[in-house]
Amino acid sequence: MAKGFYISKTVGVVGIVVGAAAVATIIALSVVYSQEKAKNNEVKPTEGTTTTTTTTTAAPTTAPSNEPWDSYRLPDTLLPDTYDVTLWPRLKPDNRGIYIFTGNSSVVFRCVKETDLILIHSNKLNLTAAPTLTALGSTPAPTIKTHWMQVTTQYLVIQLNDKLKVGESYELFTKFLGELADDLGGFYRSVYTENGQEKMLATTQMQPTDARKAFPCFDEPAMKAYFNITLLHDPETTALSNGRDIETVDVTVDGTTLKKTTFEQTRKMSTYLLAFIVSEFESINIRVFARKDAIAAGQGEYALNITGPMLKFFEEYYNSSYPLPKSDQIALPDFNAGAMENWGLITYRETALLYDPAVSSNGNKERIATIISHELAHMWFGNLVTIRWWNDLWLNEGFASYVEYLGADSAEPTWNIKDLIVLADVHRVFAIDALASSHPLSSKEEDVVRPEQISEVFDAISYSKGASVLRMLSDFLTEPVFVRGLSSYLNHFQFSNTVYTDLWDHLQIVNQTSTDLPMSISAIMDRWVLQMGFPVVTINTATGHLSQEHFLLDPESNVTTPSQFNYEWIVPIRWMKNTGEQPLYWLQAKQVTGNDWIVANLNVLGYYRVNYDMDNWERLLSTIPLLNRVQLIDDAFNLARAKIIPTTLALRTTQYLSTEREYMPWKSALDNLDYYYLMFDRSEVYGYLQNYHVNLQHTQECLCLCRYNQVNAIRMACSSGLEECTTLVSGWFQQWIDNPSVNPIQPNLRATVYCTAIAAGGAKEWDFAWGMFQNATIAIEADKLRAALTCTTIPWLLNRYLEFTLDPNLIRRQDATNTIISIASNVVGQPLAWDFIRANWAYIFTQYGGGSFSFSNLINGITKRFSTEFELKQLEQFRDDNSEVGFGSGTLAIQQSIERTNANMKWLAQNKAAVMEWLKGAITP
Repeated sequence: MAKGFYISKTVGVVGIVVGAAAVATIIALSVVYSQEKAKNNEVKPTEGTTTTTTTTTAAPTTAPSNEPWDSYRLPDTLLPDTYDVTLWPRLKPDNRGIYIFTGNSSVVFRCVKETDLILIHSNKLNLTAAPTLTALGSTPAPTIKTHWMQVTTQYLVIQLNDKLKVGESYELFTKFLGELADDLGGFYRSVYTENGQEKMLATTQMQPTDARKAFPCFDEPAMKAYFNITLLHDPETTALSNGRDIETVDVTVDGTTLKKTTFEQTRKMSTYLLAFIVSEFESINIRVFARKDAIAAGQGEYALNITGPMLKFFEEYYNSSYPLPKSDQIALPDFNAGAMENWGLITYRETALLYDPAVSSNGNKERIATIISHELAHMWFGNLVTIRWWNDLWLNEGFASYVEYLGADSAEPTWNIKDLIVLADVHRVFAIDALASSHPLSSKEEDVVRPEQISEVFDAISYSKGASVLRMLSDFLTEPVFVRGLSSYLNHFQFSNTVYTDLWDHLQIVNQTSTDLPMSISAIMDRWVLQMGFPVVTINTATGHLSQEHFLLDPESNVTTPSQFNYEWIVPIRWMKNTGEQPLYWLQAKQVTGNDWIVANLNVLGYYRVNYDMDNWERLLSTIPLLNRVQLIDDAFNLARAKIIPTTLALRTTQYLSTEREYMPWKSALDNLDYYYLMFDRSEVYGYLQNYHVNLQHTQECLCLCRYNQVNAIRMACSSGLEECTTLVSGWFQQWIDNPSVNPIQPNLRATVYCTAIAAGGAKEWDFAWGMFQNATIAIEADKLRAALTCTTIPWLLNRYLEFTLDPNLIRRQDATNTIISIASNVVGQPLAWDFIRANWAYIFTQYGGGSFSFSNLINGITKRFSTEFELKQLEQFRDDNSEVGFGSGTLAIQQSIERTNANMKWLAQNKAAVMEWLKGAITP
């Protein structure tokens, strides 16, 4: 799954009202009902019954605590082989106004341990006939004693009158009905408007635990099987699935004329990678599907043009042919994630696949390229070879998050896109992994069993830290050794499942005669995988001494997670000095004295921060080598937050920026100064901070025409309150208001210009933008307008907008969380969003919570500015008041927010006066 729903790579979306605040992390609200509340709908076992239709709305009951069906993991008694699934989604509501789908499924499974119990996942499905069991061997199948739905653990439970025989195969047949809801999980419906007409489609999102909402199945990644899918659908629609369609015929069912499309059998695969879609979409060539008007406008052409080169790159990179006969991609109006790597039928948000040069920025284009690359990488790593259980999700998603940059670089070699991993992943996850409430990459299987626990591992640690440590591994092994090991791993385990140590084994085999390492790959990497956090390496250039310690943003925080490695790492040190790059060292260094300067962790290839003696910092501040300017700024600011170096030293790293013309150092500086804006935008320091920004700009002849990135220039000028910038962008926006059919604002600048103009304007500007948002036919343009609407400084407009987020007819469910977070990023909207979440938490959690993805970004996003004792007490009260309602997969985020608030309070108390004095002295009169 793409990390697009965790972090948008679109650059430059910023609100003037929050200073230089970066784009809030994008994650859609999860939209299936609360797993924690599911126990209230549990269905009692019916003894001696084989024909009752079970539902998920029966009276509650208390299940025994030690029965097999009370475990969230399947027993190791049965293994599926083949499914035959037929589904009929209704794209029109029934007489109750409910959208439904009906279906039947046959699963052939083999008994590997004697048992008289069948447990198969089923969630929110009503059986319309009693299940039947048939033996495929010579021994008759046992008869069914009873069956029921165990709602809490999401099973169809079937008790038998006799035991299944080891080695024998059986076929279980079920007929069922489910709701084709708009909850973005399982088999769901999406609505869109085309040529003024509302249209409906049916689509899927199975990862991680929602295939069971579409049909009864053994819904664990290790339970791979072959799938034969058949879809019944309206004559005007087209059906898609993982395999190629092999036949479409006209049929009549219950007096209704339909088409029946049969698909070729899939390769052996996991349930979470299944997809089936019924829509009126059209495609181009081989094949990118989207709304008819989007295809007609050529918005799928860019994706089509880069998919071929990327597939070729990955075939060469993996030394393995593409494993399927087709590769379809489809852009969906309603989609919770950024994209999903369904094998042979990849699904995307429209903003992650469709590109229109008239409205799309360079950042939009870059995001599309990296997300497509991410999903194509999964076709081998994740789909062909799959993790055994979700505790190793980091290997799957971390790997794709690393090589997405390589694949995108192969399609767009002039972009230098591989460097962006430092900003988008390494620096991003450092902020989370520096908390005492972080967690290791991999955990025990028994610690990740419930659906909400599984959802919680889909976080920045799995994606971005996973990418960072794998990139480090590839570097110290060298890329040729790394890819040979990958090829060996993929060829050995194709169509099966692995644990992460299997990759280490294959890398070790190919490395025997290649790279000298201080110890085995497993011994090195387990320290990065099995303990949370990362080190700060301190280098004393006078003595040549190197040391490491666990880096924590709040050194006084209490680390309660034990580590078998005592929070020490085996650290590869790439470094350079005046004379050039030096050989790789494993936490060892030669004596370095005199006037030499040293920079370690070149290109930020290692997953650690670096501190130096003060003399070396001074030398670096006077020279700042091009290679590591980004790293120096980020390390300095974070080392200062951790009280390792003075805060004023970190601020001094920004003074050279008036001569900087490269994008990445500016982005690193602005991202780090975001924290200062968050901490000070409610105090007198804020004015000095703005003035300091203006002071940097005054050294330049023309801010908007200088050589470095124009988006950063506009962002910096407007966020620092430069009147000329506000006047300029407000004028552009007014031109658009005067002539709505012609937008004079360049696509690259629209996000920042929209936000600035709406912040500087009033209800007229907001209402105009809202109208343009509602009428936008291109998702990327709608996204920019939706985000910009959060920038207003008028409280009643923000309160109204918050209410809109609970109405999917106004704000799509996929965009609700991001909209609330963006409002909270606005200094005016922060308390409004916090009040809104507290007042509506029970409703939001019941309707939106506990499903496919977590609430962690919502909670962290709303509380990131918290820095007072009063706010800490409110946060703790919010936690306590909702202990019964729960937080589902956002539980860890509550603790992280409390920890971060404590750290912010300490930082302000220690640094507010010093920062203000430094800013006063740094501002040129």
